[in-house]
Amino acid sequence: MRFQVLGTLEVQAGTRRLTPSAPKQRTVLALLLSSANEVMPTEALVQELWEGHPPVSAPTTLQTYVYQLRKLLLRGDREADGPRLVTKHGAYLLAVEDDMLDAVRFERLVNAAQRDLRANKLEPASAALCQALGLWHGSALADVVTGSRLAIYTTRLEELRVHATKLKIEAWLRMGRHHEVIAELKQLTAVHPLDEWFHLRLMEALSLASRRHEALEVYHRLRYILREELGLEPGSEMQELQRMVLATGHGPVLGRAAPNGRRGPALPQKADCVL
Repeated sequence: MRFQVLGTLEVQAGTRRLTPSAPKQRTVLALLLSSANEVMPTEALVQELWEGHPPVSAPTTLQTYVYQLRKLLLRGDREADGPRLVTKHGAYLLAVEDDMLDAVRFERLVNAAQRDLRANKLEPASAALCQALGLWHGSALADVVTGSRLAIYTTRLEELRVHATKLKIEAWLRMGRHHEVIAELKQLTAVHPLDEWFHLRLMEALSLASRRHEALEVYHRLRYILREELGLEPGSEMQELQRMVLATGHGPVLGRAAPNGRRGPALPQKADCVL
C-alpha cells in the first residue's frame, strides 16, 4: 500500500485507488500520516476537525471515521507488515513502513543528495534530487481541508520542496549546465519574487550564457521589488555579481564553487531529468 501527500491525498494498493471520499475522513487520514508512527491524541484530531468548536457527538463521530479507515486499510493490505491503525490510551497511531509514504521517501532522497553535494558527487546528487522532486504532483495535501496542525505540516513540506529545488539548481550550475536551468529559474523568480537566491542564480546563469543584458535586468527588477516592498537593497552577493557582470560581462567562470573549492566540469553533462 502507498500513501501520497505530496499533492492530492491518495491511497493506493497495487492498481486500486482506495482514497476516502468524505472530507473529514480524509482530514483524519492526513493528520495520522503527518505523524506517521507517532501517537496522535484524540483531542488534537477533534481540534483539527472542528476548529475548536466540536459538537457533543464529536468523540463518537471520530470513532466512526477511525473505524472506516481501519476497514479501508484492511481492504488494501492484509499482510502482517501492512499499515496498522491502533488505539493507544485515548490516542491513535498509524503504523506504516517508511517506503509507504511519499513524504518520507522525499526527505530521504534530499538528505542523500545533500551528502553527495558536500562530497562533490554532483551527478548522484542531481539524480536523487530529480527523483525526489518527481514525487510531487501539486501542492501538499491540495484537496484536504486543513486546520492549524495540518497547515504547519504542509508549510514544512513546501519549504523542503523549495530547498530541494535550490539544491538541484546548485548541482546543475556546478556541473556547468547553466543553459538548462534558465527557463526554470525565470519561472521560480516569478513565483518567488522576494527570494534573492533564485534571482542570484538566474543572473549567474544568464551571465554564463553570455546574456549580459538580461542578467542586469534581473538585478534591477529585484532591486525595484525589494525597495518597493521592503525598503531594502539587494544583498552583498547580488551587488558583487552585478559589479562583476558590468566589469567583465559575466559572473563566475563555471557557477558556484564546489565545497572543496574546485569548479564543476566545463562541458554540460547529459540531463538527468527535465527541469
